[in-house]
Amino acid sequence: MAGGKTVVAGGNTKSWKLLLGLRIFAFMATLAAAIVMALNKETKTLVVATIGTVPIKATLTAKFQHTPAFVFFVIANVMASFHNLLMIALQIFSPKLEHKGLHVLSIAILDMLNATLVSAAANAAVFVAELGKNGNKHAKWNKVCDRFATYCDHGAGALIAAFAGVILMILVSGVSISRLLFNSNKFSTTKAPATETDVP
Repeated sequence: MAGGKTVVAGGNTKSWKLLLGLRIFAFMATLAAAIVMALNKETKTLVVATIGTVPIKATLTAKFQHTPAFVFFVIANVMASFHNLLMIALQIFSPKLEHKGLHVLSIAILDMLNATLVSAAANAAVFVAELGKNGNKHAKWNKVCDRFATYCDHGAGALIAAFAGVILMILVSGVSISRLLFNSNKFSTTKAPATETDVP
């Protein structure tokens, strides 16, 4: 019986370390995605028209604020980063809460919600990025990335970081759910001996 408890404790410690590591990497990925996209800006002077032989130039700036999908992308990644940072702090400085059933359940739910939020924001940003790269000839929308190459490259980097964050957040959700199931099984097994009283 003592050996069984040792194995369970070791598995619990491993899952604790795994969850902490995944949260740290997910925090870094979503934070990097938010920072890169928030600082993404490029200004260029382009020829917008020609009168006779005289080119008419205009200075244009591409910013993430110009696209609602990119604004949503930044907000979602900031929220996910804050969530992971808070969970990292709670996991390190409040280890006693690891055994609270309601606490574990709420964290598992929040992890799934954040993974869904970042996934939705990343997919919305990909749609706009594809439109900026290739345009839409049916709607007569010109592509942008041939003129603002640096802006598009930085946006692509932010998207890669965000999708890495999505994968890590899905893994975090899986570990959180497994820990929730472990705690529920542990709670049920501790109550089971109370029923084994009437033995002839």
